[in-house]
Amino acid sequence: MLKGGLLVKFPKNNLQPSIVFPSILFIGIVVISCIFFPIRTDTVLSSIKEYIFSSCSWVYILCVAFFFLFLVILCLGKLGDIRLGNEDEEPEFSFFSWLCMLFSAGMGIGLMFFGVAEPIVHLSAPLHGSASPLVQTKEAMLNTLFHWGIHAWAIYSIIGLALAYFGFRYQLPVTLRSGFYPLLKNKLNGFWGNLIDIVALCATIFGLTTTLGFGAMQLNAGLSAVGIFSTPSFSHIILLIVIAVGLAILSAISGVSKGIRYMSQGNLILAISLLLFILVAGPTVYILSSFTENVGYYLTHIIELSFRTFAYESTKEEWFTNWTITYWAWWISWAPFVGLFIAKISKGRTIREFVVCVLLVPTLFNIFWMTVFGNGAIWVDAQTGGILTNAAAETEKLLFLFLDQFPFALVTYLIALLVIAIFFITSANSGIFVINSIASQGKNTFPKWQTVLWGSLLALLSIGLLYSGGLQALQTMTVIIALPFAIIMILMVFCLLRGLMIDNAYFSRKLSESTVYWDGSHWQDCLKKIISVGTLDDFQRFLKQTVDPAFKELRQEFLRNGISVQIQVCNDSHQAYRELVVESGSLRNFIYGIHYRANDVSDTVVGSLSFPTITEEENYEPICYFADGRRGYSIKYMQKDELITDVLRQYERYVKMLATGKHDLYLSDKVHLEQGEKR
Repeated sequence: MLKGGLLVKFPKNNLQPSIVFPSILFIGIVVISCIFFPIRTDTVLSSIKEYIFSSCSWVYILCVAFFFLFLVILCLGKLGDIRLGNEDEEPEFSFFSWLCMLFSAGMGIGLMFFGVAEPIVHLSAPLHGSASPLVQTKEAMLNTLFHWGIHAWAIYSIIGLALAYFGFRYQLPVTLRSGFYPLLKNKLNGFWGNLIDIVALCATIFGLTTTLGFGAMQLNAGLSAVGIFSTPSFSHIILLIVIAVGLAILSAISGVSKGIRYMSQGNLILAISLLLFILVAGPTVYILSSFTENVGYYLTHIIELSFRTFAYESTKEEWFTNWTITYWAWWISWAPFVGLFIAKISKGRTIREFVVCVLLVPTLFNIFWMTVFGNGAIWVDAQTGGILTNAAAETEKLLFLFLDQFPFALVTYLIALLVIAIFFITSANSGIFVINSIASQGKNTFPKWQTVLWGSLLALLSIGLLYSGGLQALQTMTVIIALPFAIIMILMVFCLLRGLMIDNAYFSRKLSESTVYWDGSHWQDCLKKIISVGTLDDFQRFLKQTVDPAFKELRQEFLRNGISVQIQVCNDSHQAYRELVVESGSLRNFIYGIHYRANDVSDTVVGSLSFPTITEEENYEPICYFADGRRGYSIKYMQKDELITDVLRQYERYVKMLATGKHDLYLSDKVHLEQGEKR
C-alpha cells in the first residue's frame, strides 16, 4: 500500500486472520485479567473448576475410558490396515526418530520431575491410610503408573490419529478442524471450522504458557539446588525463559525434521543413560523385580482403574479430583498441542502401527521409568529413615535429593538438568511449530518472523503472568477448558469412525460381477448404463428383453437333458421378479432369481454437470439371488448370452457341492423333511 508517497510492504505471512485475530483478542482479555486482577480471576476460575470437578468428574473418566477402548478395538479390526497417507506412502521419519519426538512432545519433562515426586507424595499421604506399608507402597506405584500410563497416550492418540488420517488420507490441512470433515464437509472453512481452530489455538497457547512458567520455576529450583544459582530469584526465571525460548526459536527455524529430531534423539539418549545409571547403581534386582510386578499389577487393575470414580467412598473424592481428574483434564487440555504434533510426524504409518506404537511403546517406557525412579526412591527413603517423604512438600527438589544418595551426584545433577532443559526447549519448539500450523490453517512452512513472533509472545506471557502471580489462574482456566474439549473429542471419534468406514468400503469395493464378461463388443451400451440411473421401466424392459429370452433358452436345454425346470414370473411393478427353478427332489432346489434393488442416488451426483444424464433420485438395479440365501449382485450390464453363462456358473457350483456329499445337511430341502416326518 502507499503511505506518504512511499510503498509500504507487509511482511510475507500465511496467517489466517479469521483464526488469529479472535484468538489474540480472547487471549488478551484472559491474560490482562490474570495479570491485573490475579486474585479475583483465580477465585472465579477456581470456583468454576471446583463445580466442574465435583459435578462432572464422571464425564472425564467415561470419556478417557471410551478413548482407550475405541483405540484398542480399532487396532484389532481390519480398519487398522488403513495407512495414514496414500496406499504406498512411506513413513517420513525413521522408527527411532519418530519415538524420540513422541517422548519430547508428550511428557518428557514431566517424567523427570514426577518420576520421584509422585510415588513419594502418594507414599507420604497414602490413599488408604489404614492399609499396611506394603499395600501403601503398591498403591503408590499403581496410582502413579495409572496417571502416566496408557490413558494419557490414548487422549493424545485420538487427536493425533484423526488429524493424521484426514490430513494425509483425505489431503486436508493438518489442523483441528479437519477432524470434523465428515460432519462439516463443505462448511469446513466456514464459521464452525474457524471456531474449532480458535479453541485449539487458545488452548495450546494457554497450556504452553503455564508449562513454560512452571517449568522455569522448577528448573530454577534445580539450578539453585546444585549451587549454580545461589538463591532462586525472579531474574533467574526470566533468564531461563528467554534462553529456552530463544533456543526453541532457533531450532524451530531449522524445521521440524532437523531441530526437533536431533535434539529429541540426543536428549532421549541422555535420559536413558541416567535411567541405566540409577538401575545399575541402585538396587538392581529389587527394581527389576518391581518392574515385573508393577506391569502385572497395572494390567490386573487397568479396567477397574479406568472406571474408578469413588462413588462409594466420598472421603476419597478430594484425592480423586486433585490427582486423577486433574491429570485427565491436563492431558485433555494438552491434546490439541501434542496430538497435532504427533499427527505431523506420523505420515506413512498404518493405523495399527500408529495405535500400537503411540499407546504401548511410550507406556512401557513410562512404566519402566517410573519403576526405576519411583521404586528406587521408595527404597532410598526406607534406607535413609524417610529423607524423601519428609521433603514431599518440595516436589521440585525431590529428584535432586534422590540423586544425592548415589555416587557421582554432581555429574547426575548436571545430566538431569541438561535433560530437563532440553525437554523444556523441545516442548517450546514443538509448541511454536503447532501454533504456527494452527494459525496458518495447516501449513507446514512459515516465514521466520512468524516463529519469532509466537515464541516471543509465549515468553512475554509467561514472564508477565509469573511476575503478577496470575499464572495459577491461567492454569486453572486451562484445566476448565478440558471438559468441553473432551466432548468435542467424543464427536471427533465418531467423525473418525465414519471416515474410516467409508474409506474401507471405498477401497474394498470390488468390480461388478457383470464386468467379468465385458469383451468390448457392447461398450457403448455399457457406458450409457454407467452414466445413467435405472428406473422401474428400465428394469421391466431388462426382464422382457434379456431375462425372459435367456431363461426360456436355458429351460429348453435343461428339459432336453432330462432335467425338470420351471420359470416363476411376477410382473407386479412393486415386486416384479423372475426365477429359474431346477427341481432336485429331496434336496434344496437350485434357484437363480432376479428382482430389483432401489438405491438412493447421492445429491452430489444428481444434477451435477459431470453427470448430466443422472436426474433421478433413485436407482433401480436388477439383482440376482439364490435359494441358499446368498447375497446376489447386480447384473445390469449383462446381455442374454452373458446372463446364461452366469446362471450356468452358479449351477455348476451347486452341482459340485452336491457331488462332494459334504453339504447334504445344508442342501436338504426342509419342506420334504417336514412332510416325511408327518408321514
